[in-house]
Amino acid sequence: MTQMIEITVQKAAIECLKELGYTYKEGNSLQRDLKKVVLEEDLRKFLVSSYPGVPATAINEALSAFTQHQGMDLDHRNRDFHLKMTQGVSITWKDASGKEQARHLYPINYKEPEKNTFVCADEVKIIGKNSRRTDLLVFINGLPLIVFEFKNMFDPEVGVENAHRQIGHYFQDIPQLFDYNAITVVSDGLETLHGMYNSSLKWFAPWKSRHGDDLQQKQELQLETLLKGLFPKKTLLYYLQNFIFHEDHNGKIIKKGAKYHQYWGIKKAVDSAVENIKPTGDGRLGVIWHTQGSGKSISMAILTGILRQMPEMKNPTILIQVDRNDLDQQLYENFVLCKDLVGHVQHADTTDELRALLSTDGGGVIFTTIEKFRLKELASGKELSHPVLSERTNLIVMADEAHRTQYGFHSGGFAQNIRRALPNASFIGFTGTPVDGKDADTQQVFGPTIHTYDIKQAVEDGATVPIYYEPKMVPLNIKAKYDKELDEMEEDEDEENNAVWAAIEDAAGANDRVERVAKDILTHFRARTESLEGKAMIVCMSRKNCVKMYNALTALEGCPEIAVIMTGNISKDPTEWNPHIRTKEAMEAIKKRFRTPEDPLQIVIVRDMWLTGFDAPCAHTMYVDKIMKGHNLMQAIARVNRVFQDKPNGLVVDFIGISGFLAEATKKYTAGGGEGKPTLDLEAAVEICLEQLEKVKDLIGEFSAETVNSMPEMDRLKWCNSKVNSLLKSDAVTDAFLLEERKLAELVAMTSSDPRIWEIQEELAIIQKIRQLIRKIKFPPGPRREKNEKIKDLISKSLESQEIVDLAKMYNLDKIDISIVDDRFQAIVKEKGDENIKVELLRRIINDEIRVRMPKNIRRMRKLKDELEKVLSNYHRNSLDSIAAIKHLLDIANEFQQDDIRTRQLGLTEDELAFYDLLSANEKLLNQSGPIQDLVHTVVASVKKNLQLDWTKKEDARAAIRLAVKKELRGKVPFSELDNLLKEVIEQAEGQYRDWPLEA
Repeated sequence: MTQMIEITVQKAAIECLKELGYTYKEGNSLQRDLKKVVLEEDLRKFLVSSYPGVPATAINEALSAFTQHQGMDLDHRNRDFHLKMTQGVSITWKDASGKEQARHLYPINYKEPEKNTFVCADEVKIIGKNSRRTDLLVFINGLPLIVFEFKNMFDPEVGVENAHRQIGHYFQDIPQLFDYNAITVVSDGLETLHGMYNSSLKWFAPWKSRHGDDLQQKQELQLETLLKGLFPKKTLLYYLQNFIFHEDHNGKIIKKGAKYHQYWGIKKAVDSAVENIKPTGDGRLGVIWHTQGSGKSISMAILTGILRQMPEMKNPTILIQVDRNDLDQQLYENFVLCKDLVGHVQHADTTDELRALLSTDGGGVIFTTIEKFRLKELASGKELSHPVLSERTNLIVMADEAHRTQYGFHSGGFAQNIRRALPNASFIGFTGTPVDGKDADTQQVFGPTIHTYDIKQAVEDGATVPIYYEPKMVPLNIKAKYDKELDEMEEDEDEENNAVWAAIEDAAGANDRVERVAKDILTHFRARTESLEGKAMIVCMSRKNCVKMYNALTALEGCPEIAVIMTGNISKDPTEWNPHIRTKEAMEAIKKRFRTPEDPLQIVIVRDMWLTGFDAPCAHTMYVDKIMKGHNLMQAIARVNRVFQDKPNGLVVDFIGISGFLAEATKKYTAGGGEGKPTLDLEAAVEICLEQLEKVKDLIGEFSAETVNSMPEMDRLKWCNSKVNSLLKSDAVTDAFLLEERKLAELVAMTSSDPRIWEIQEELAIIQKIRQLIRKIKFPPGPRREKNEKIKDLISKSLESQEIVDLAKMYNLDKIDISIVDDRFQAIVKEKGDENIKVELLRRIINDEIRVRMPKNIRRMRKLKDELEKVLSNYHRNSLDSIAAIKHLLDIANEFQQDDIRTRQLGLTEDELAFYDLLSANEKLLNQSGPIQDLVHTVVASVKKNLQLDWTKKEDARAAIRLAVKKELRGKVPFSELDNLLKEVIEQAEGQYRDWPLEA
């Protein structure tokens, strides 16, 4: 039976692309210089047919522009090409009369997909620093824009991370391919992810929707969903033109591409804009609700870029409007980074600047805060109403965090002022929290919610991590009446001048309470970072309380570096606050420090700043000592939901009692149509962790850490080996243990700050030692294992000094190969005890050897593989005991050594032995006077003489080899059997010399 390898996944992808109208070509049939990656004739034909009035010299100039890119490094060249691919190039020439002509040329016709050529080609060889062969390339008009890398769906040892790693090798060896690369796809048939060529695997993502609303896709359909969702020609071109961009971070280029929820949300927003923009529509373009941390600012930038380019929008002005200065600055900085999409961005720092910018007729992007639509104080008194600034219809207000509190229609309210200032503007809202169903003002301004991406979907997709909630309330000494009044306070009521707020602030800031909270925070944070490196934010009621918390924490022994993040008022603030007041430049510097994982700044204390629009992915814990409600609370806790390395979750630790407000926020969230909870209960997680520990101990066999630790060294070694041996008795038992232990490790990382988890650390350490040993025996070390072992082990010091002897280390498993199955090794394996471990060791050795030798001797290796599977099957069904199984496995291993001896004795080369076995098996058919070796030499020589690049895919090359071998066998084999024997010889040649000349 033909091996089912990545070719199977590759062929499935090709079939799907053919269904979508792509033309399939074998890689070796492409007419090109192997050192170049563009099909230049295809590109030339497209330019000639698309621009018939442009002379050949100008076409040549455009061709050069599209194939020669500026930039000292690959990332800059990729950006240069991408801008030319999406924005075109201007070419000038002189006509026959000497008059200068100009034309803007694009390498792709984005409006008419069928006017382009779409070619998918497999096994495309490219010669760079090394010779490489890509699994599948998609060329559009000869430009190699998409690369696919596949891995074997049926090999348990490889997955998409191996495919991603191979892209990294291509990146080094054939960099010229990535000058043009727009999208990279990695797949093992089950998991299929798309991303940017230079991104780490964590930024690759599935494409979960074909049409925008069908989000629930089965795992096995990931490849089909990606191809049928993203690769229809019209969709792909729209994505290539609008949804990929490069950010320039002080010379370091970061390439980004939209995820599926961003694509479909923006697509719906564009369709709504076309339908509802004034004067043909009512100007309400809708609300996009994408949960915090899922790339909302990028979505806003992409939508802005698309709207600005649409001819029907007639060079619109996009007014980006937010409700707070810190959010405004963060979003503005994100837009500046996206300048390839949005163009030049202007910032209105004052009401006068805003009015001046909006009074002009030109298009563009303007940033402002909503309060700049206030009524001005004039010499004659305050304005009675806001003046009209522009009556243009191609003016779109894009609001971040669209909620009713920002859009009151009362006299002098901001919503009324905006409508007076811009009577013909259209409005679209973005939010990370749901719009209340009773929120009439928001509906009135923006219209209905047109696309939702909620917490549940974001966590499932890995776009955000789940947030857990841990109550640690330290009581407030306040009168009961304040509790009731606090509940009745509106979410955005003026806190500074509220008596209730002042009372709670004083109670929260009582010296003895602050000291107790500080002590608890430090203990908790140190315990959490034992198993999960990261940073924390502390939220306090007031600036005064922030400073108090700083003083209390820094007075404690072992306190890491901390900073208070707050604004200052020099004329009013106490002088002792001065060290915490920073210039704009100093604030940017400390923001950068906190975002840098390895920087020693571990904790920041905030009141309002950094609670919205601030991303520090390495922050995993928020300590809350401030009353927050509704969307303010939801925005704040989302600071710890960003994806970062091995971070399994964010954690909110509540010291002041926000659980009721969280419940209310959750109720509002689900009422708005979202699924998933803003936070999950840590108490429940601890209980689940303890239950999971018992489940794992049941698999191992009940034990106590105290008993194990009190054992003599040799007894502990024997005990450990007996547990490992029992867990390796079958694949089902081993897999069950590794799965359940993995769940336990993740739960421990989440809950490690709880004292109940501290009490079980000794038992956890023993379990982790057993897991380490089993994984070492079961799986070879490497990057895949590294990924699976990211969660840090909670190994206690007492066990570190009593390390369990590593059996795999004793057998030198890291470097093991067939040569180790010698007399010494056989003697160890034949000793009594640990039979399951030894069966697993031998299985791995033999499997690896079969994999290496399979191409060189297909017939024989298939026979030995069948024998191996039969032995293991009988062993796992208990129809063969472990001693007999080991004997059979050693017999199979010995056959490899006998093959090596036989090769030398017969005077054959290693690759000739397979042909010798093949011909020997048909010895009765042979009419051969001399030794069979002579015929083997001539047959192999005739095969090698006719090999050429990609010969297995060229029928004429295969025919030449068949003819040469047939000539050698004619007269030596009966005519009736010649074709059958010839077929076997060619099959062996294909397995052995498929990648010639790489094996040569």
